[in-house]
Amino acid sequence: GGEQQCWSGKTKMGTSLSLKNRKSKEPTGIRDRATIKRLNMYKTHGPKRNRDGKVVAPAEYQAPAASGERARIEPNRKWFGNTRTLTQGALQKFQAEMGKIQKSPYQVVMKASKLPVGLLKETAKTANVHILKTESFSSVFGPKKLRKRAKLATDSLTEMVSKLTEVTKKHDEKEDAKEPDTGERDAPNDYIFKAGQSRRIHAELFKVIDSSDVVIQVLDARDPMGTRSQYLENFLKTEKKHKHLVFILNKCDLVPTWVTKGWIVHLSASVPTLAFHASITKSFGKGALINLLRQFSKLHSDKKQISVGFIGYPNVGKSSIINTLKAKKCCNVAPLAGETKVWQYVSLFRRVNLIDCPGIVSNRADSNADMICKGVVRLEMVPNSADYIEAIIDRVKPKYLTQAYKVEEWTSGDDFLAQVCKKTGKLLKKGEPDMNTVAKMIFNDFMRGRLPYFNVPPNSAKQQSDKQSEKLPTEAELAEFITSTGDNSDEMEVKEGDEDNVENVENVENVEEIKSPEQQAKKRRKIAIEEGS
Repeated sequence: GGEQQCWSGKTKMGTSLSLKNRKSKEPTGIRDRATIKRLNMYKTHGPKRNRDGKVVAPAEYQAPAASGERARIEPNRKWFGNTRTLTQGALQKFQAEMGKIQKSPYQVVMKASKLPVGLLKETAKTANVHILKTESFSSVFGPKKLRKRAKLATDSLTEMVSKLTEVTKKHDEKEDAKEPDTGERDAPNDYIFKAGQSRRIHAELFKVIDSSDVVIQVLDARDPMGTRSQYLENFLKTEKKHKHLVFILNKCDLVPTWVTKGWIVHLSASVPTLAFHASITKSFGKGALINLLRQFSKLHSDKKQISVGFIGYPNVGKSSIINTLKAKKCCNVAPLAGETKVWQYVSLFRRVNLIDCPGIVSNRADSNADMICKGVVRLEMVPNSADYIEAIIDRVKPKYLTQAYKVEEWTSGDDFLAQVCKKTGKLLKKGEPDMNTVAKMIFNDFMRGRLPYFNVPPNSAKQQSDKQSEKLPTEAELAEFITSTGDNSDEMEVKEGDEDNVENVENVENVEEIKSPEQQAKKRRKIAIEEGS
């Protein structure tokens, strides 16, 4: 506004803030309708009340509106913020539903960054106790502090002395019962039994985990729990929640079919598990694994490529699985521990890369005999192999040892080795048996699957009674197992750099749930029935 001329002849400042709604641009001293309406809008006071305090005229936006009448809602700045409020019931429902999804191994949370996942963690349970809430500052320091009396276990000096005498007497009796120290100590363990535990191997492992979107842990079908790493699983669940974990039960051709089925049922309850037999010519489980990798690539459609890391114990077949998927030799393989020294990338599809990792030993509570049986160490570097032959005798049934080495009876491990030395002609000078050489030969046979051995899966007593035979699966049984699990590995051919040439793979859009092999098999059977009808 500007200066205005009043009727009294004096000039004063105008109260109008805009002249654009006036017909004439000259100051007239009279407010137009728009100016009056705008000035009244600023007078948003409370409701008007009479002498008794009763509301005569309600405040703006607080007047009751009849049904069907148009009313205006008071605008709020919170409409345009990124903060949302919800009721306690809605919060508890969200916590319950999201908790189930996060615990389920077959469901994936899409766009977790846009969800209030932080509400799932109740900070009250994990928060530290504040010391001032338990004891105020004034009760400890200052003029009003309270002097506390020490808590004593006894009420009198006599009782304290008698109790101290009793404790001293018990201590003396315990010391007298100890055996005298003869000065003998156990020799330090050989360095070869620390294979797979060095800092370099752990550095390679965490490189693979950090670079991978999907982590595949390879297990030995003969001893899945012995080659399973709980440390790595807990690390992925706590530190790398956004990465997917899958189990592969390799070397399933070395155990009976019912054992493979039992372990798959047991392990699939916590982590998606696939059975696999690594072979470039006659593989098993290749189709199911490729289907799974395709689904993961659809889940991560926002990325140009996804990486799949293979981790596990030494000599479980990580490099062999990669060679099987590529249908050619890409990684060096050998029935020895420590063949893979560093991590290496291998391109499977246009959008899927595989990462091979050196073997890692996370369970340091294993004995030397357990590490030899698992294939963690190289036998040519073990100084006294004959000392651990009892582990083979305990694991393998006598009838299989008799069948393999033509030894009928034995009283101990040394007796068994001596008889095998005479049968095979492994003798030293003066006819002494070469036990270390024979022990290494037996351990090699055990690791290569020539001596049948497996751990019975939990809750499989019924399956074991139904299938009395403990023979290895024949080709007919393996074909039946392939049909029952819906595997089509013979029809899967992967060409380098071209993932569209993979046949019989479902084109899944907006995948939110990983399908297990049983679900895929049911779907294939349903499609086959519909096509046949």
